[in-house]
Amino acid sequence: MNWTEAQTYCRKTYTDLATIENTEEVNQLINTVSSSGLSSDVWIGLYTKINWRWSDGYTGTGAGFRSWHNYENEPNFKAASEFCVTTSNSGVWWDDRCSGQFPFICYRGTQLDPEFVAVKEPMSWSSAQSYCRKNFTDLANVRNDTEKLKIASLVPYGYGYVAWFGLFRDPDMYWSDGSGFSFSYWNTDINPLGSMSVACGAALQSSGSWKFLPCETRLPFVCYSVHVRRQAVKLRIKLEDSSVDLNDPAVKADMLKKLQDRLKEKGVSGVTLKWREQPDGKVFHKEDKPEL
Repeated sequence: MNWTEAQTYCRKTYTDLATIENTEEVNQLINTVSSSGLSSDVWIGLYTKINWRWSDGYTGTGAGFRSWHNYENEPNFKAASEFCVTTSNSGVWWDDRCSGQFPFICYRGTQLDPEFVAVKEPMSWSSAQSYCRKNFTDLANVRNDTEKLKIASLVPYGYGYVAWFGLFRDPDMYWSDGSGFSFSYWNTDINPLGSMSVACGAALQSSGSWKFLPCETRLPFVCYSVHVRRQAVKLRIKLEDSSVDLNDPAVKADMLKKLQDRLKEKGVSGVTLKWREQPDGKVFHKEDKPEL
């Protein structure tokens, strides 16, 4: 299935697509795939959002201009660690590790009438950003071919020479089940992103290490399940204010939050409360008063 179909299947049949949070679970994943006789990569619950932005927040005309190095499949997100962008003196761009030490291009003036300034001292992308903001306006934007060539002309000439400018994206990774992302097990290969807005995570059948693929790719997948014990509790509520509609979504949400907070105060964890709707879509029904 594609990643979204796999996610839907796992959520319906089990708990969710597999979340991997330590080396023990990596080994469990490898054993699961191996025992299934699969010889291909498999989807897991990992994904990343790809939203390239400008350091100064520019979103006007030309904000979507790009000049990626096509022959090297840029942006290629090597080892899932490249979130900042460099340019060469030929005007082509690479995504790169933000910790890399390179010269950089700032601008002064306004966004619509910038003057580009080269700084030759090598710095990381974030240090370059701070330097530009302190001494000029910000790291350079590039909105068209003319500006691309202007900043390219400021890059030292020679093979391997590149410079930072203002394009970057947030290094956010997500698990389908909402788990926090801390442990990682990246493959060292490239992950060509093209023009994708989301890339989905797969585990290599041989090593269990991770890479990103277009989410439309069709692969086998690994789900996980946890044992869930469900218990229904019936409530009878006496209203002091008869005008209150207990089936109002805001009222139900507020009541549920108060009940959940009370459980936490009592030291009860790992419990999720949900209202159970009746066939008519309502949770609460008024009780008929008994006849005298």
